[in-house]
Amino acid sequence: MGSKFNKELQTLVGDKIISPELADKIGQYYATKDAGKPNKLFMIFGIFGALLVGSGIILMLAHNWDDFSRLTKTILAFGPLLLGQIFAGFSILKNKSATWKEASGTFLFFAVGACMALVSQIYNIPGELGSFLLTWIVLCLPLVYLLRSHAVALLTILLSTYYAVEVGLWNYRNTETPWLYIAFIGAVLPYYYTLITKHTTSNTVTIFTWIFPASIAIALSAFIGRSEDLGFVMYITMFGFLYSIGRLPVFKELRTLRNGFLIIGSLGTIVSLMIFTFRWIWDELPETFNYDTQELYTAVVVSLLSISVLGYTVIRKGIRAVNLFQVAFVVFGLVYFLLPDTGILPVVLMNALVFALGMSAIKIGADKVNFGILNYGLLIISILIICRFFDTGMSFVVRGILFVMVGAGFFLTNYIMLKKQQRVK
Repeated sequence: MGSKFNKELQTLVGDKIISPELADKIGQYYATKDAGKPNKLFMIFGIFGALLVGSGIILMLAHNWDDFSRLTKTILAFGPLLLGQIFAGFSILKNKSATWKEASGTFLFFAVGACMALVSQIYNIPGELGSFLLTWIVLCLPLVYLLRSHAVALLTILLSTYYAVEVGLWNYRNTETPWLYIAFIGAVLPYYYTLITKHTTSNTVTIFTWIFPASIAIALSAFIGRSEDLGFVMYITMFGFLYSIGRLPVFKELRTLRNGFLIIGSLGTIVSLMIFTFRWIWDELPETFNYDTQELYTAVVVSLLSISVLGYTVIRKGIRAVNLFQVAFVVFGLVYFLLPDTGILPVVLMNALVFALGMSAIKIGADKVNFGILNYGLLIISILIICRFFDTGMSFVVRGILFVMVGAGFFLTNYIMLKKQQRVK
């Protein structure tokens, strides 16, 4: 507790607002409450300090590396690993503060990777980058739960994403699918769920809530394989899944900008569907769809997950609680598979769907008195009109009228919203 807080308590006592006994109880309560909380700034500097110390050691050794014998190199390779294990073990056995655990966990995480790389270099052990990342993740994954370390959990997610794209996307020498990515993300999920149920509005939860959907969106590309046409369906379905996740009750207390699931799901849906408002994309689709078993199974699993979360929302809150962003992937799937060869019809339907999504966002923003969501909906409609500006034969007069109408709509809706907000206050 700061001195300013104590002065405020003394002022309240002096003005006879509260009694001295109550002031003492309030002071003791907040002293006890804050005692177990780590200093966040100290924790951040502890993590960066661990990174800098580890980097400094590596740089000093690298300067004279070629002059060392093989035995010396081996001892130096295992030195940081042993040191990291000692610090991590000390943090666990003595139940040290969160700062200790975060710093020691971060140091040990990178010490494992450095040791593996150095040993491979010293003894000329060949291997793929994918297998190196896989071993690194498997060795460090238990640290997430042993140390309850946010930093190690985030590093595991990032390294798992790197593993997925390296194995399934960047490595052209094989057709391996990074199925273990799903296992790694699933292993971190219980830690994330515990964190979000206890500290929903914390900055750490916000970081996780952005990192998780971003990782899923990036890693999905590694599961598409050669079926690019099916990849469109998989991505739009996945974005619908992320959006529905973001609207679950567990995220209710999060502000919109803190909810990465909601924003990435919404933006991904709009950008993907906006592509299909152009006719050329439909003209380039194959006449018959031929899919590999792997891609088909992946698409089915993603679809089932999306429908399951959507069904959970309907059962829990009713059909009225579902908005168009949550069912857009269903509409797209029906048009994509049932109406691909019907001329201009799928293009018209996609334009109508994107326009309806923009209107839906405007309604959500108006209901919540949220200027950000309201203008987001107007922006969707504006971009849709701009896209049609370049691929339709409308006259400049008609185009100018449309732009004037959209601009007037921006001013009018924001003015009405402002008046509504003032009435609420």
